[in-house]
Amino acid sequence: MSAYNFLGLVNDVNRRLNEVELTSANFAAATGFYSSAKDSINSALQYLGQNQFEWPFNHFTKDQTLTAGTVRYAYPSDAKTIDFDSFRIKRNSAFNNTTQKLKIIAYEEYLENYLDDEYNTTNTSIRSLPKRVFRAPNQFYGIHPVPNYAYELVYEYYKNTVSLDVYTDVPVYPEQFRSVIVDGAMYYAYTFRGNTQDATLHLQKFDAGIKDMRSLYINRYEYIRDTRITRGDSMNMRVG
Repeated sequence: MSAYNFLGLVNDVNRRLNEVELTSANFAAATGFYSSAKDSINSALQYLGQNQFEWPFNHFTKDQTLTAGTVRYAYPSDAKTIDFDSFRIKRNSAFNNTTQKLKIIAYEEYLENYLDDEYNTTNTSIRSLPKRVFRAPNQFYGIHPVPNYAYELVYEYYKNTVSLDVYTDVPVYPEQFRSVIVDGAMYYAYTFRGNTQDATLHLQKFDAGIKDMRSLYINRYEYIRDTRITRGDSMNMRVG
């Protein structure tokens, strides 16, 4: 099997359709069907990303250095969703602070109770270690109290799917799901050729593969311990 990269995935599609395989030398200049085959891989990856927002493969941690006196900060440009329950201030001996998890508050609560601090730029005595975070409606988040130092803020988020470009690019999804990606690409390839029957068949296979991926990585349930005491147990406890 060819390498697990953009070139290898495109050639998986080419082999299934009995087309000549591309090489690293002619990959970038490919046109016609071959250009469509490249698009089909990226379309399959985008479909995977849109079908489930929080794949563990798209999970990243962001370190943001705060600016003293600044409340609001922009989302990362590649962020799809942000886990607001993960915000924390990192321990810093220079500022004499321990790790502090931030409490989520509603934007309306911030506007009602704390907004003036954001505009009160002359009174530095109101600044301190942030304890709260809120989601603003414009792809920004905010923290409160207004920071008095350049604390290190840490939070977790899920990235948007990144399209593959050069032939050596590798998807974020593990190679064990190679066939799922190719099934999705075949749906788009057959659609490009106007073969509705085979396109529908591969879309069904693609969706079934995504369902299996979701059962492995998304549909997790925490173990719940049964703390009930049965009649026999309670009797044994009294005997001692």
